Amino acid sequence: MHLVLCVLALEIKYRRTCIRAFIYFAEKLLVLLRDGRKLLGLLRSFDQFANVVLEGACERVIVGNLYCDIPLGLYVIRGENVVLIGELDLEKEELPSHMTAVSAAEIKRAQKAEREATDLKGSMRKRMEFLDFD
Repeated sequence: MHLVLCVLALEIKYRRTCIRAFIYFAEKLLVLLRDGRKLLGLLRSFDQFANVVLEGACERVIVGNLYCDIPLGLYVIRGENVVLIGELDLEKEELPSHMTAVSAAEIKRAQKAEREATDLKGSMRKRMEFLDFD
């Protein structure tokens, strides 16, 4: 009888967890990936390994004050790549007012320019290492 009560208690606890998780199935989520990408979409499924299925997913790319949402459609994310999952509040403004929406081509150009500037800064730092300013 004790075993039956333990199994029943576990099943009730499992159902409560499932009910709590079910609330988020209609919510828009932000998923931060290990490579730094940010994905937005509606949660459709997940499992114990944090594998996630997003419907109507898009990748939000931000460079300075520019941003672009690149549509991806139905997207499956492997759990080992997930760093953070957060619920987005639909009543609040998603982005600050100073952010400007641009096309995918423009954001790619901005990303390339930012990457080149970072690479140049790194190479300049390597050239100046011999001066040992620390």
